[in-house]
Amino acid sequence: MAPSQQAKSFKSVRGLLTGLAAGLCLLGGLTEASAQAPAKRPPAAPQATPQAAPQAAPQAVPGFWDPRRRPERPDLSRLTVIRFLTETDYPPFNFTGADGNPAGFNVDFARALCEEIKVTCTVQMRRFETLVDALTSNRGDAIIASMAVSPQLRARVDFTDPYYRVPARFVSRKDAVMPEIRPEYLEGKKVGVIAGSAHEAYLKAMFTDAELRAYSSDDAMRAALRKGEVDFIFGDAISLAFWINGTDSADCCAFSGGPFVESRFFGEGIGIAVRKGNDVLRQALNWAMFRIWEKGRYTDLWLRYFSVSPF
Repeated sequence: MAPSQQAKSFKSVRGLLTGLAAGLCLLGGLTEASAQAPAKRPPAAPQATPQAAPQAAPQAVPGFWDPRRRPERPDLSRLTVIRFLTETDYPPFNFTGADGNPAGFNVDFARALCEEIKVTCTVQMRRFETLVDALTSNRGDAIIASMAVSPQLRARVDFTDPYYRVPARFVSRKDAVMPEIRPEYLEGKKVGVIAGSAHEAYLKAMFTDAELRAYSSDDAMRAALRKGEVDFIFGDAISLAFWINGTDSADCCAFSGGPFVESRFFGEGIGIAVRKGNDVLRQALNWAMFRIWEKGRYTDLWLRYFSVSPF
């Protein structure tokens, strides 16, 4: 899965897709590397250890809603139908099901929102690059297509609260997994990253003592890790989660350390776009998202599509 063209540059740091703590946790609890140098000599890096046999641990599920900030129920009487727009081919978020109908995480989430609001819901699939124009010309009411919130898009559309984010993570070979990664732990380590990416910029800013190896493609970067040419690779955790769990990795590798979600590098998150000024729909969707998360339906949906947690 490789959606990363110019037309899709507004999506989250998407890479290939070919996405927190056990249970529900808040975004603020995720790990971020500090840009400040420690005042004292840092502790020695933990020893890399072979990954043990899989344990019966609960799947980590992201939660992006603060229970202390419960949204008030808006006036829903003006909503009778929500025409969702989504893209055609970005599995597992959007794809055409065996019955020919739209399917995927985004589609199921849209339908759950309509059930919560108790309105009729339609889902129309279009090419990603046409979605914003279709929304602004009133050919749909909301875009749910893994669209990343950005200042450029905010000038054209309004966004709901984020319903997921794409963290960055390190991956190592299974015989060299580290439970925690800090900048000082990677001194002199070879780290593969995609050239010109936000992930490369983050490493250059935060992991200044690592030896970076830039690659032109995900395939080349991942092959370098399999062959032992680099100690780690760093990139889009959702894409990497599917690679780790897929046949292309040959069961070579696993995540090392936790997620990195610094918005300055990795964006504000993934939201649902509505037309500018459509506060009735935006507030209704925010309310419904919180309700779905509170009831545990978001957790069920996430576990259905993500067998390896990117968090």
